[in-house]
Parts: sequence; structure tokens; C-alpha cells
Amino acid sequence: MKLGLLTACLPWLSLGEVASWAAHTEEYEALEVAAWPTGGTHIHHAAHLDVANFSGDDTERVQKLMERHGLTISAVTYCENNLHGDSKERNRIHQHLRACIDAAAALGVPYVGTFIGRDITRSVDDNIELAERVLPPLLEYAAKRGVRLLAENCPMEGWHPDGYPGNLAYSPELWDWMFDLGGRRSGFLLTYDPSHLPWLGIDPIGALDHALDRGMIAHFQAKDIEINQRLRTRYGVFGKTVGRTSPTDVGWWQYRIPGLGNQLDWNCLVDRLYKADYNGAVAVEHEDPVWGGTLDKTKVGLQKAADHLRRFIIPEQPELRKVV
Repeated sequence: MKLGLLTACLPWLSLGEVASWAAHTEEYEALEVAAWPTGGTHIHHAAHLDVANFSGDDTERVQKLMERHGLTISAVTYCENNLHGDSKERNRIHQHLRACIDAAAALGVPYVGTFIGRDITRSVDDNIELAERVLPPLLEYAAKRGVRLLAENCPMEGWHPDGYPGNLAYSPELWDWMFDLGGRRSGFLLTYDPSHLPWLGIDPIGALDHALDRGMIAHFQAKDIEINQRLRTRYGVFGKTVGRTSPTDVGWWQYRIPGLGNQLDWNCLVDRLYKADYNGAVAVEHEDPVWGGTLDKTKVGLQKAADHLRRFIIPEQPELRKVV
């Protein structure tokens, strides 16, 4: 098991700068590399791989960079709405996702992370019918290149005008459906992020056990959550309806770095992974508003996250790590 980080929280830095900093922490061993289209402005939409223009020279450059710093790439990640209601936009998203698959295949990276998504103008049943029609070709495209597609269990309530789930991968029932999509065991594997579950009323340990038993977890994101039960009573499960300043301004919960939330038992979560012989990455996804917003604060947050998780995750052969 490797401790890693999702690079999306470091849009100020190039991939080379991220790799250098991660290696110098002497804690991080893997990078989940963000690969949104270049030119994006959202802080969590970093483009640390320009997959649309990825060449053989880029492959060699990135592989040498990882080798030089003793790091691995656990996944290439582009989390977008693969069921977008605008067919033109959906095709653009699928085109970029295929470019992510091509880059991952060239680099020898086994996974590309994304979302299922949702057409918010349709019912869940209609979305499932749409998914079963438009997503299997993406799964087949990846499989032909030796890559598996992963779907994260983020609800993406900010995609829905009323705060309802905008990504149909938020519950174990839906994980079973997407895992079997396109034929038995050839559908989406799961990027498991436990922070999304407590506010939905889902037990993160029980859900983890179910996913591990089915063999569907290929990647694990480490993010925490802080819940204010008193404010949930005021706003309800879907959060603020009056005066919301952003999709994440729900009023009663917020994401935190591992160890600073009040809902997740990281000792138990990591122990479950060890019991199941999970040998993938545990990648910190930094969306903590307290330890974010600037490069310096984000780095402190990532260091705090590593310090907490290193209580439970054993380093992989630290004597072989290279720090240059």
C-alpha cells in the first residue's frame, strides 16, 4: 500500500514541481495525476498532464521524472460528467477521457479515474438507461489499451440545482450496478472516498467491507469530513436553500484533511484495507477550506495529512526511496 496525493490541489505547480515536493516530504510515494483540459481555472481542475497533446517524448519525460523522485503514478484522473445532458458537451468529455486513457496506457498506468455523472433533466431510471448505452464503449476503449476505468463515489450534489446527487455512483447499490455494467466484472471499478458517505447516512466501514468483498476497489482517496449535527437540524440533509454562496456552502458539513474531521476512524479504515490485502494507493484528496486556498497553506495541509496517515500506513521499502 502506497501513500499518495491527488495533484489537483496544487494547480500553482507543474508536475515536476509537485513530484519534487512530494518526494522531499519523504512521506508520499505515489501521485494520482490530475488531467483536466489545459486552460481551466477551477482550483480542483488542474492539468498536470496535457493528455490532448501527449506524445512519445512526454511519456519518456514523465517516466524519467517519476523514476528520479522514486514515485509512481497510481492513476490519471479526470472527474467529469460522463452523462451530461448536452450531447455535444458529453462527446467533448468522452473525447478527453479517451485521451486520458491513451496517456495512461503509454505511461503504463493501470487506472483512469472519472465520474459516472448524471443528466439532471432526467430521472435516475432514464440516466441508468443512458449510461448503459453510452458508457460501455468507453469501458471497451480502455480495456483494449490495458486500462480500467474507475468511478469515484462522490455525489457531486453541486451539479444539481437543488443539491441532489449529480453523480450516480454515491451508494453501494449503484457501485454494484456500475461494476457489472457492460458485462460481469468488466464495468467500472471504484475509487473509494469515505468522506462522501457520512453525510448521506451511509456507514463508511460497512460500505468499504461490501466493496472489498466484491473486489471492486482499485483506488482509495483519503479525505475527511466534519459534521455539525445542530446545523443539520436547521438546514436538513440537502443543506442551505437560502443564501448559499457556492455549491459546497451546505451549512452543516465540510471536507477536512485526514485527522481533522469528526466522523472517520482512519485506523479502522486502513486496517480493513490491510485485512483485504489491498495493495493500491491511498491518495490524499485535499479539499480542506482551513488548510487550502494558497500554495503554502495547501502544502501544510498535505503534510498534516501525511503525518496522520503515516500512523497507520507502513512505508514501502523506505531504504529504496530516491529523493533528488
